[in-house]
Parts: sequence; structure tokens; C-alpha cells
Amino acid sequence: MPELPEVETVRRGLAPTLVGARIARVETRRPDLRLPFPGNFARNLQGRRIDALNRRAKYLIAALDDGAALIAHLGMSGSFRVEGAGPVGRFAMSRSKNPAHDHVIFHLDEAKVIYNDPRRFGFMTLAKMTELDALPFFARLGVEPLSNEFNAMTLVRLFTKKKTPLKVALLDQSLIAGLGNIYVCEALHRAGLAPDGPAAKVAAREGAAERLALAIRAVLEEAIEAGGSSLRDHRQADGSLGYFQHNFRVYDREGAPCPRPKCKGAIERRVQSGRSTFFCPKCQT
Repeated sequence: MPELPEVETVRRGLAPTLVGARIARVETRRPDLRLPFPGNFARNLQGRRIDALNRRAKYLIAALDDGAALIAHLGMSGSFRVEGAGPVGRFAMSRSKNPAHDHVIFHLDEAKVIYNDPRRFGFMTLAKMTELDALPFFARLGVEPLSNEFNAMTLVRLFTKKKTPLKVALLDQSLIAGLGNIYVCEALHRAGLAPDGPAAKVAAREGAAERLALAIRAVLEEAIEAGGSSLRDHRQADGSLGYFQHNFRVYDREGAPCPRPKCKGAIERRVQSGRSTFFCPKCQT
């Protein structure tokens, strides 16, 4: 599933085309994706202007001129591509171009934005902007890791007395919204923290929360700058690959030497809560 950096690259790639554009009409080629489209979905979007394109965790939110919001989640394989416009934003991705998987087409005045989803695990819905926080998929989301609210003190507050393994706590979307398996592994290695120790240990150890907060922000920002990580079919809108996977220190590098200077350890893989964890047992303590 695309993680926060991949979804943010989508937002940045689509924004130059979508923001300020008017939706002339919407073409839905099936009645549902993972969830059914809401009633009058296409009709309610027709004629609306898109005033802003935002992201919350792994969700895209298009603010419309009538106070409504178009909410989209990419699921496992969803992507957008732009046709008939000038150069798209530098940060975007386009995976499948098989027209059999083109499920929603937004006809703008000067371009088309096509949603393609081979597995159909994504979804789209409409809601009022003023009621977003009450929606089930937003109500329990935690702090955004790239927001001004996210810092060492936030981690101390969240993790004090928490016995959950640190990596599992970082993946808990009700605590921190948008973090995924790849970037948590990478951030923990940079911070020199063991993935399976209790989260409370970060709150108790001097400097640990500060190192982790800085590592999380740095990994996410570097991944966004690189256009995300091209694992399997992740691509940018111009067809080029995101390339942060070339900067992985530990993820999917089982058996490789630890890249930390002077560390003589090797990367190991362990399964936590059904997910692969990659780490160096020598320098991550």
C-alpha cells in the first residue's frame, strides 16, 4: 500500500492541474470500488470548482467551492494520471494505463484526470468539509508526522507507560497518522532504536524521543523529495520511477552489512504483527 510519501507525491503532482479547475463532468464506469460510490456522486461534482487539494494521513481531500469535500484513498493499486494538460507537477505517479482499470474519469475544462485501480481496493466519497473529523476513517487519526504538532514532546506524551513494541506503536494510526512499514523501519535505524522494545522506553531515555522525531521527519521529507519508493508498480505521472528505495538503509536488505559507520552488524528480518521488520540488532538498542 502507498505510504505517506507516495500519497503526498500524488497530491503534489495533481495540484497544478486540479486546484482552481472546474469539473465539467464525472464519468464512473462501475458502481463501486472497494465501497459503493455515494448517491448522485457524479451529479454532485458536476460544475464544481476545486479550491484546494490536501492530504490527511493516506487520504486525499479535494475542497470544493460549495463546501463539500471529495475524499479519495488509493488502496493497494490505485493511481491518478493526467491527460490533455500541460506539464504536470514534478511529484506525481501513474501506474497502470490499462483502460480496463480506468474506473473514474474527471473531465475538467482543459484536462482529464483518470483514476485507475486494478485491484479496486481504493475508494471515493463525498462529505462536508466541516464534518470531516466526524467521519469514521478520520475520527481516530492521530497527529500528522510532518505537522508543527509533531515533535519529541509529542512522542513522550504518546508513549509514556506504553508497553506496546515501539514499531507497532509507530504504526498505530490513532497515535501517528500516515506512517507505514517501510519508513518506520528506516526511521528506527537512523534513530538507533530497537523496533521490539517497549514504546515507553523512548519516553524514558534521554534524547531518544528527539532522535526519533527528527529521524521520522527526515525520512519522510527525503522520500517525498525522491518521489517516493518504487516498489512493484509505483511510478510518477511522467512515467519515471520514484527512487527513494535506492536510499534504503535497512528495508528489504536482510543479510546486508549495516550502513552505520563503524557498526559491524548485519541487517536482520523479523516479523512483527504480520509485517516484516528490518533492523540492525547491533546498533539499534
